[in-house]
Amino acid sequence: MILYAGNILSKFGYTPTFIETLTPKLSEYYNVKAVSDKKNQLYRMFDMISALFNNKKKIDAVIIDSYSMRAFWYTYILSKLSVYFGIPYIPILRGGGYYDRLKSSPEYCFLQIHIKNISPSLFLKNVFLKEGYEAEYIPNFIPVSKYKFKQRDTVRPKLFWVRSFDRTYNPELAVLILKKLKSKYPEAELCMVGPDKDGSLQKVIDLAKELEVSDSLKITGRLSKDEWIKCSEDYDIFINTTDYDNHPVSVIEAMALGLPVVSTDVGGIPYLIEDNTDGLLVPPDNAGKFTEQIDRLIADKNLVLSLTQNARSKVNDFDWEILKHKWFNLLDPLIKK
Repeated sequence: MILYAGNILSKFGYTPTFIETLTPKLSEYYNVKAVSDKKNQLYRMFDMISALFNNKKKIDAVIIDSYSMRAFWYTYILSKLSVYFGIPYIPILRGGGYYDRLKSSPEYCFLQIHIKNISPSLFLKNVFLKEGYEAEYIPNFIPVSKYKFKQRDTVRPKLFWVRSFDRTYNPELAVLILKKLKSKYPEAELCMVGPDKDGSLQKVIDLAKELEVSDSLKITGRLSKDEWIKCSEDYDIFINTTDYDNHPVSVIEAMALGLPVVSTDVGGIPYLIEDNTDGLLVPPDNAGKFTEQIDRLIADKNLVLSLTQNARSKVNDFDWEILKHKWFNLLDPLIKK
């Protein structure tokens, strides 16, 4: 059995995390028990610990979605218990804050890695290697064939944003970008898709009212994958405003759909997007730089064509049918026959 510990919270309106994507794929080949779907963070921790204790004689390996902020302590406690019971464990490194975590408290990162760290981004892999920790790069995946590529011969100032409303992702910056764009393009629009996580949604609504752009802002809340893909067809430019990031699936999905991407250049983003080749990168928290790059896209259809075709070519490497073999090579030696 493989025990997979992570946050299974989509039933509460949160964006599905990687555990909800990877578990059904691995379950086609392995016996996988995934935890936890408890909304309360403390209850979630106890649920994970209980699953490990109750199944310790049957577990061949533990996979842990390892975050760099408060949820990091899930990894710390579960890894100590795994070592105690002699069970190999595999952290999947998530969150752009791991660089700071390694610098501030390296004694907690990590104990005894029976297998290795798995990094979905080359950025985090390099961070860990520099600090003396082994890491293997297995990027986040998508079923590429399900994303219909739409070639946009020209683009309009119609912006698309997909993420949870959380201060980490700086959703208010998207509203500031909209305001700047409307001074040149009165027809500019912004659609924001995602659930509220920390109260940032209300701040976005309030800021839009203050800047008098509410009529040009559409907020859908959380949508299913099929719903937001359909919604994206009405928009022409994808913006990623985050202050911290690793290897965001939403950006990969936008690249697959043919949306030219303008993103902040934080964390693992420059390892995912090559500036001026398959996307455009700007400094964080800078609405002016965003609007400059959006201007370039509106004015230059050849740039749009080049960026989007290169981006689609790149995301073909993130297809499950290609990446599944990396997971098989990692897990097969651990499973007791």
